[in-house]
Amino acid sequence: MPDVMAERRAAPRYALIVVAEVTELSSGARLTARTSDVSRTGCYVDTLNPIPSGTPVRIVLAKGGENFEVSAKIVYVSPGLGMGVHFDSPVPPTQLAILDRWLQFAARTTL
Repeated sequence: MPDVMAERRAAPRYALIVVAEVTELSSGARLTARTSDVSRTGCYVDTLNPIPSGTPVRIVLAKGGENFEVSAKIVYVSPGLGMGVHFDSPVPPTQLAILDRWLQFAARTTL
């Protein structure tokens, strides 16, 4: 059974709660929610009404007056709970620098 539960993430995730605005690229529909964890490659967004898996989106995460903004895709959905978001590669260096600062802070505060 341990093989079934193997960790598949490409980057460590950290408990980081920030405001998330997710916009469906095809329809322009927007939702505002919050993250519960974030990594260099994606995040989990808590929302009662998740966007369907496979949907391309634009996501803006906001913390402390800074915004992290990238294209992404919804990779899984937990109905009534939230959705997993994978950031498109490559993440622009200026955006990655913002994200790395947040993750370094989150790593220090979870020790």
